[in-house]
Amino acid sequence: MRAVLGCALAVGLVAAASAAGADDKPEKIDAKKLVGKWEPADAPKGAKAVIEFTKDGKVKVEVEFGGQTQKFDGTYKLDGNKLSLTRKKGDKDDTDVMTVTKLTDDEMVMEEDGKKKSETLKRIKEKK
Repeated sequence: MRAVLGCALAVGLVAAASAAGADDKPEKIDAKKLVGKWEPADAPKGAKAVIEFTKDGKVKVEVEFGGQTQKFDGTYKLDGNKLSLTRKKGDKDDTDVMTVTKLTDDEMVMEEDGKKKSETLKRIKEKK
């Protein structure tokens, strides 16, 4: 379950093989495009994860796997192309930092800092 949650956060969350090189300027990320519900493009079979970013800096994560559901709330901060996700873990804050390498209206690609594996998320379209 923790592996799926980690995948959702590093989503890597819910990580980019095509990350920008050291000489490249980071892509400017439009924070407004981050707001909404996202899901991993390549979730493991039988797993479902939904990550919701709100306009007031909160994040909600729900992961279903093996008949179990795990939910948590936290906060996020976008600084340039660095996305920090923080949640309470007992009495401590647990923070993951990702580099957003692509953010469009429908797709977000990010890489967990220190790793070379990218994670792609697709926006969940709200039904009208």
